[in-house]
Amino acid sequence: MGKNISSLLMKVLKRHSVPAIATFASVIGGSVVYLAVTPRLYKTSGRLMLDEKQVSVSQLGRDLSQVPVTTPGGSNPLATQAELIKSQRVLQRAIAQLSPPEQITTAELSQGLQVKVIPATNILELSYQSPDSLLAANVLNAISEAMVAESVEAIRSEARSVRKFLEAEVPRQRSHLTMAEAAESSYRQRSGIVSFEEQTKTLVSSLATSESQERTLLSQLQEVMSRISDLEQITSAGDLNSAYSAVRGGGDEELKKLRAKIVELEAQVVEGRVLLTDDHPTLRTLIERRDTLRQLYAQKLAMVSPNNSAIAPEQVAHDELSQNLTSQLIFQKIERAALENKLIIVHNQRAQLQANLAQLPIQQQPLTALVRQREEAAQSLKLLQTKFEEARIAEAQLVSNIRIIARATIPDSPASPKLSIVLFIASVFGIILAVGIVLLLEALDNTLRDASEAEELLQLPLLGILPRLTAQTLKLDSAATFLQDVGLVEPYRMLLKTLEFRNPENLQVIVVSSSLSGEGKSIVASHLATVSAMLSRRTLIIDADLHRPVQHQLFNLAATPGISDVLENNQSLLEVIRPTGIENLSVLTCGELHQHPSLLLESTAMKSLIAEAEAHFDLVIIDTPPLCASIDAATLTQQSDGIILVTRPNVTRKEVLQKTVSELTENRIPVLGVVVNEMTSMTQEYYRDTHNGYQSNRRLTAQASTMRSEDVN
Repeated sequence: MGKNISSLLMKVLKRHSVPAIATFASVIGGSVVYLAVTPRLYKTSGRLMLDEKQVSVSQLGRDLSQVPVTTPGGSNPLATQAELIKSQRVLQRAIAQLSPPEQITTAELSQGLQVKVIPATNILELSYQSPDSLLAANVLNAISEAMVAESVEAIRSEARSVRKFLEAEVPRQRSHLTMAEAAESSYRQRSGIVSFEEQTKTLVSSLATSESQERTLLSQLQEVMSRISDLEQITSAGDLNSAYSAVRGGGDEELKKLRAKIVELEAQVVEGRVLLTDDHPTLRTLIERRDTLRQLYAQKLAMVSPNNSAIAPEQVAHDELSQNLTSQLIFQKIERAALENKLIIVHNQRAQLQANLAQLPIQQQPLTALVRQREEAAQSLKLLQTKFEEARIAEAQLVSNIRIIARATIPDSPASPKLSIVLFIASVFGIILAVGIVLLLEALDNTLRDASEAEELLQLPLLGILPRLTAQTLKLDSAATFLQDVGLVEPYRMLLKTLEFRNPENLQVIVVSSSLSGEGKSIVASHLATVSAMLSRRTLIIDADLHRPVQHQLFNLAATPGISDVLENNQSLLEVIRPTGIENLSVLTCGELHQHPSLLLESTAMKSLIAEAEAHFDLVIIDTPPLCASIDAATLTQQSDGIILVTRPNVTRKEVLQKTVSELTENRIPVLGVVVNEMTSMTQEYYRDTHNGYQSNRRLTAQASTMRSEDVN
């Protein structure tokens, strides 16, 4: 596929080589003129580096000169500097630095200045071109120095702005710190919080001690309660007052005496009841005395009890053991009350400690905020004081984040126009333009190009592809040159055989014509007749093109007498035809040109002439005018076996050829086929190579025979 396209392209270029070469030459000529008239420009370059962090005495100076990091989608510091270089302020500063002053404007300077960012670096490459090489170097160095000075001034201006801001901000920040310290101190006094951590530790420790005391008191209280329970069961004492009354009553001497008397009277009453009746005065006296003592005993007993409350006599501890046990019960109850009181106190203390511990973080929150405000104010004040000192230092320094790393030098040779580049671009453009012209001409060209296109276009049999003839083989007054070239003869022989193969009936009369003039129909007719005669066939060529006859010229014969003499003067055909230098080949020339040639060709005499020629010759070939110029070919075809249409690449126009074939078909004129004339074919090369090989073998054979003869002699 690629080879076919390349071959087709080469053919197209070959067909339109003259306009292609003219176009290419015009472009090259224009480039040469451009090189001749264009002034020479000298170009020089220098480089600036945007330092990431310049050295400075102060940290602020380093921060101000630091190159910001480029964020995705954000500004690029290198691109910003590149645009700043072309600003009016920098260019005016550069012009002012030139020595001696140059008459150059900022617009001219900006037009000749180019700035490029070196990829993956912090380097800017500056270039400037001018007709004056010295001026170019001086201007570029002045721009570089102006950029450095501009950077220094920008940093100093920013440091000055920072200093002025800090001069007003430091006193305000100091006042803010004083207010924060006062607020913290006031809150500490109100809340009593000195140290949150220490106070928390103290409260936690106190709470643990209180919980331990509470656990100890609970344990002691349980032991006391157990002893009280046991003593109450033994002594049958009730509350504490009863127990106290029982002990006092049992230990009081007066009460002891009263109890002894009561016991004695009780014994007497018992004895009296045994001996006496109840109404006996003695018994009643004893009972009265006993009751009186009892009342007195109860009164005395109430006197020794708390609150003078009455106490049952049976609850009084009469003996020492009861008194001891009851005394222990009293002591244990007193101890229980004391433990319970202590437990309540410890429990309240623990609750208070827990409340204080829970309240401490709440109280600490405002204090934490106040401490943080005080610390922030102190840090801010310290930072501002430090920055204020740094700003004063940075303002006094000459710090820049741009450094000249390569100064511009005076160029030795001009940078433009470059001869090689201009010629290369002109060559490429010339080739493209030439190819475009060729393709345009090819698109506008409506002529036939090759045999396959003719066959596809007409839908007619392709009878043959005939080669291009040389000047020596064009005329046939001496046909030896043509007949000896196998590469030329074989295509015509193939044409003749193709006619025979495709037409089973014997073809005797053939009309040869074309759609336009200049397609080589007469050449095809003459050489086809020559090949037919070479094959021992009696062949006659009738030159019926009475408008522009050429057969007599091809065979180097006189034009008269000819076909007009036969038709008008009633001369015999055999008398008028003339033999040629080729055996079996005769020619009937045109004769005297007639004013109305069509009348002659449509006459009855013309029909008789063709019939007579058919009777005396094996093959009659009639050369007729082009079909677009005359109807003679179609008229004569009615007297023949068919017509052969001759086409010629780059000459035959497609629409004319199609119209011609359409008219022949509509008029029912038999078309034998199409012949493509003047094409270089592989067949021609093949036969030429075969012929050359045959001649070479003959020469070698002759040389070998000569050498053998010499050896024998």
